[in-house]
Amino acid sequence: MPRVEQPSFPDYQVNITEFGAQSGGKVVNTKAINDAIQAVSAKGGGRVIIPEGLWLTGPIVLLSNVNLHTEKNALVLFSGDSALYPVVDTVFEGVSAKRCQSPISAVNADNIAITGFGVFDGAGDSWRPVKKDKMTERQWKNLLNSGGSVDEAARIWYPNAGALQASVLMNGKSHSDTGVTDEEWGKMKTWLRPVMVSIVKSKKVLLDGITFKNSPNWCIHPLSCEFLTLNNVKVFNPWYSQNGDALDVESCRNVLITNCLFDAGDDAICLKSGKDADGRRRGEPCENVIVKNNTVLHGHGGFVVGSEMSGGVRNVYVADCSFIGTDVGLRFKSTRGRGGVVENIYIDRINMIDIPNDALIADLYYAVKGGEDAPVPSVSEETPIFKDIHISNVYCNGAGRAVFFNGLPEMPIQNISIRNMVVTNAREGIVINQVAQVNMENIDIETSDDSVIQLENTTGITINGEKYDSISEKRLLTLNK
Repeated sequence: MPRVEQPSFPDYQVNITEFGAQSGGKVVNTKAINDAIQAVSAKGGGRVIIPEGLWLTGPIVLLSNVNLHTEKNALVLFSGDSALYPVVDTVFEGVSAKRCQSPISAVNADNIAITGFGVFDGAGDSWRPVKKDKMTERQWKNLLNSGGSVDEAARIWYPNAGALQASVLMNGKSHSDTGVTDEEWGKMKTWLRPVMVSIVKSKKVLLDGITFKNSPNWCIHPLSCEFLTLNNVKVFNPWYSQNGDALDVESCRNVLITNCLFDAGDDAICLKSGKDADGRRRGEPCENVIVKNNTVLHGHGGFVVGSEMSGGVRNVYVADCSFIGTDVGLRFKSTRGRGGVVENIYIDRINMIDIPNDALIADLYYAVKGGEDAPVPSVSEETPIFKDIHISNVYCNGAGRAVFFNGLPEMPIQNISIRNMVVTNAREGIVINQVAQVNMENIDIETSDDSVIQLENTTGITINGEKYDSISEKRLLTLNK
């Protein structure tokens, strides 16, 4: 892995107030902020200063050689008026899609940064649908009183009738299948809620010190970038926020994610590389990634690979991270149709508490019901491959299940090692199915059922020094302590 190059900027700066920006939350400062960015980029680069104050704005577009720097007590509030966000062609959830323009975006930019001490609020509640079962009765009643439209059958609130109409129209379809015109999308555009920070095909990107909150969709989404650094970044999304991921790094090379704090409504730190045929066609793996000294307070997964990983994920090092109350701790997920190879993953020194589901999971039947009973297909480019995953020094107090590995019969998960793992107060122990070559050393799982390990369709197993060549039928073991 090469050293991750950092951006550098000339000693030149402007203040957005020089371009007519007004604080206080009444004036929409979209033009002033973007004019400042354009002026600095045209000058050859430097800083654009957002000073102390409340700054209302529409979408901001970063340009090459610009550091958007926020001073202390700078609060940037993105307007919830969807009319300010045109519909654009982009990528979302691993495939080409139409979405509204992101509150912050950059495309083909080099040497860019967002730094300082400020907070960016994405006005996500103006965009996101909300599921009733994620709210208390009082919260749900207040939401209904705020307006919007409700799908009574699905028990989902939408911010307006257009978003509900689009949800029904798009059920199970891609944008190309609907025949909806751009003019018609304009009436339903709230459903096309954007990621908050979209950085595409850019090099030497730095996010340092700032806070992002309340994103309309995923919060930070770098796509096809090289030399990306996130340091001391904070993300806060409500736990009920649909698709409220904190960070989705997709098809990027040479990445540092350090000293960050995430509180997400969905996955927290997630590595991706495109979905199915779109991802394989792009053919850009997410590779050379270091994730170190980060804390996750809530999320569906603390550290996650997939499920959109069709371009591959490789050469990843995760260390010194804490997950506190995430639904799952370490999470690997994929399914048939994805293709792609996930390999050379190294995870060390992870601390977790209060994990209601799996502390560690690798499931290749993600979002598939009854998939284990389906006919076994031949191996093809659509077959996902997970191999060479090495995990050590994992400590967890409180988990639904300690470990769950569930590979495919046509392509078992290959070469997994777990060393020095302690899970206390777990409801269940370890379940392993369709895995080839498993080495577990110094594993201590505390459950009420004497730390049962369930093995099935597994070969080349070593658990605390005890070797088993092959186990085909379901078999229960206990740990040697």
